[in-house]
Amino acid sequence: GRGAAKNKGLRGTKNAHTAPTTSADEPAMAQLRVAPGGEHVLPKEPPQTGGFDFGLAARNARLAAAAGAAARMPAPMSTGTTICGVVYAGGVVLGADTRATGGSEVADKNCEKIHYLAPNIYCCGAGTAADTEKTTELIASQLELLRLGTGTQSRVVAATTLLKRTLFKYQGHVSAALVLGGVDCTGPSLYQIYPHGSTAKLPYVTMGSGSLAAMSVFETRYADGLDEAAAIALVKDAIRAGIFNDLGSGSNVDVTIIRTGGEATVLRGYETPNDTRPLREAYVRPKALVPVKATAVLSTQVEVTDADAMEL
Repeated sequence: GRGAAKNKGLRGTKNAHTAPTTSADEPAMAQLRVAPGGEHVLPKEPPQTGGFDFGLAARNARLAAAAGAAARMPAPMSTGTTICGVVYAGGVVLGADTRATGGSEVADKNCEKIHYLAPNIYCCGAGTAADTEKTTELIASQLELLRLGTGTQSRVVAATTLLKRTLFKYQGHVSAALVLGGVDCTGPSLYQIYPHGSTAKLPYVTMGSGSLAAMSVFETRYADGLDEAAAIALVKDAIRAGIFNDLGSGSNVDVTIIRTGGEATVLRGYETPNDTRPLREAYVRPKALVPVKATAVLSTQVEVTDADAMEL
C-alpha cells in the first residue's frame, strides 16, 4: 500500500523525472527556453577562456571584407629573405641577406637575420621580422636558464625542440622559418625548422623566398668534408644568388661561423655587393646651382637684433 501511494504521488507531480531544484539552480533554470517540440534547451555556452585565441584573425578578415578592395589593410614587415647553412669539417657556417620588406617597399636595408641563441648556437630567421626576432629571443632566454640550472653547454637538439614546440603550439600563426646551426658534444648540427613546427636535420639548408636560387648553388658545388674557407665561399655565393635573383632579398651578405670548439665568429656585412658609396662618390655635383631667372643671392650674412631676438 505504501509503494502504491508513493507511485501515485510521483504520477501526480509535474515533471517527475527531473531532480528537485534549489535556489542555486534558479538562475540557470530561468535561462531555459522551450523548443517548438516542447523540450527545454539550454543556452549556448560562453566562449572558452584560456589557451590561445585567434579571434582577431577573423575580425581582420571581416574588416577587410567590409572595407572593400580599394582599402589597404596594414601588413606586417616581412624579411623576404634568403637564408642558408652548411655543415663543414670543422663546424657550421650560416648565411643571410639583409633586406626587410613591407609589402613592395624596402623597409630596412641592413636587417640582422642571424640571431643569437647560445654561445655555440645561432639561428637564421625568415618570415615576419617581429616573429623571428621575438621567438629567438624567447628561446635564447630559456636556453640561458637551462644552462644556469644544469651547468652544462646548450645542446643543439634542445634548442631545436624548444623552437619546434613553440611554433607547433601556435599552428603556423607565428611566421618564423628558421635555419638553426650549432656545435655541441655530439659535433656540428644543422636543422631546418618550418613555421608549423616540423624539422629536418640536413647537411645543407636553404629557406626563404630566395631559397631556390641559393639551393641551385648548393646542389652544384656542395661536397662532404669542406674546409672552412670553401664553406664560407659556398654560403656567400648562395646568398648572392638569392640577392640577385629574388626581389625579396637584397643588400648585404652576413655570415656566422660556429667552430667545433664552441667559439663563434659573427661577420656582419661580410660582403656588400650593393654598396652605393662608390657610385655616390663618383658623381660630381656642382658646387652651386642657381635656377634660371632666380633671384640673385646678395648676401649670406645674417644679423639678428635684440628686437628680432625677442620676436623669435
